[in-house]
Amino acid sequence: MLRWILGGREAQNSVEKSPVLCIGEEQPKNCFTELQVLKGHFDIVRFLVQIDDFRFASAGDDGLVLVWNVESGERLQELRGHSQQITAISAFSCGDGFTSLLTASSDRSLSLWDPDTGNRVQTISDLQSSVKCLLVLERLSVWLSGGQELCVWDKDFQLLCHRQKHSDTGVAALVELPKNCVAAAVDKAIVIYRLTVSSDSSVLLDEVSRCSDHHDQIRALINVNDGMFASGSHSGELILWDSANFWNVAYEHILWEESHPSSQTEIRLAAPKPSEMSIQHLTSNGRLILAAVGSGLYVYDVVTKAVVAYRKAAHDSNVLHTMLLSDGELMSCSEDGSVRMWEVQDLPLAAEPASAGFFGMWTFGRSSKQPGPQSKKVLEIPNLRTLELTGDLIGHSGAVQMFLSFREKGLVTCSTDHLLILWKDGERQSRLRSQALFQKLEENGGL
Repeated sequence: MLRWILGGREAQNSVEKSPVLCIGEEQPKNCFTELQVLKGHFDIVRFLVQIDDFRFASAGDDGLVLVWNVESGERLQELRGHSQQITAISAFSCGDGFTSLLTASSDRSLSLWDPDTGNRVQTISDLQSSVKCLLVLERLSVWLSGGQELCVWDKDFQLLCHRQKHSDTGVAALVELPKNCVAAAVDKAIVIYRLTVSSDSSVLLDEVSRCSDHHDQIRALINVNDGMFASGSHSGELILWDSANFWNVAYEHILWEESHPSSQTEIRLAAPKPSEMSIQHLTSNGRLILAAVGSGLYVYDVVTKAVVAYRKAAHDSNVLHTMLLSDGELMSCSEDGSVRMWEVQDLPLAAEPASAGFFGMWTFGRSSKQPGPQSKKVLEIPNLRTLELTGDLIGHSGAVQMFLSFREKGLVTCSTDHLLILWKDGERQSRLRSQALFQKLEENGGL
């Protein structure tokens, strides 16, 4: 109720119920029936990164990096060295089968860690500004750091080259493109750089293109497949780009439907927050893109360039992270503290109506800037399906920042409540316990 009064939701009349779905305790398609709480952090945990098939690392605002075993939940290492919050983390493989951890912090330092011993192998301090994002280019054995500067480093932490950025926001996200190119999100633009490695191993970083089709700050940037990448903005714009020629392949603008006033006088206490149509996160499996837009979820097919499913109110608050498990199953987590599992299903006869501005603008090829979003009539979208809630994982008391899937081994979530939760398949865990018991009895010669 308080969030509604403050304008966190659309205004509703006295008889209308919340559009957010609820699911009971009976969740036959939800295999995560056991959980294990992992403690060790003392501030918000924002990042999870997989190290190998059995280990992952967590990091957040306490400056700690903790290494865990996903099967036992055991804390393996505690990496201490940063004095302020972690702003980015990445696994760094040098091609010799050994994986390191690369971290950046608000203390304006970068560090390379050995997750086996917990030792800090390399460190760089006194950077001009803090780093917002990291990108490892394993094929070239280099990595990039983005912030007010875009820097290229080798595996020995030697600075190879850098580009100064004059935007207040700096480089917010990076993705690797073919032909030694990199796409950087800088405020409303996507800047394409090409790395050139000379015979003496020196590296040049040249700007080759600048794409300015977004009207607002870019919040998400991902690779879709070998031929395309995608970006999402604060005002709900989703753009597909050609990875080779950097063309605008498709442009979608996600708009919220305005509330229809009831017959009685209705007082709107607050306008919708801009975050209600902001794209917070994008993920893709090569064919589909899953977009977290405000508290909703939208599934877009990059082959047919069409919306295949959506749920306008998937959570009570903004969705922070998403994952496509398959073409028909997906997962999301939110500021409301929940992790939800969804299934793409055919629409029932009484379908949820699409919003008046739902993906209202279509553009193929390079488009010129639009003066601003305009309301459209309800689109007739053929073969549109819906997202049905199949599981709801409730365990955190704060906003769930992200999650990491280890398939049958389990799912890890992190939150503002300082905790990590390891979710397990209850039936699989029961079988493993039974096998361990029978093995122990066999070793001891029975009862």
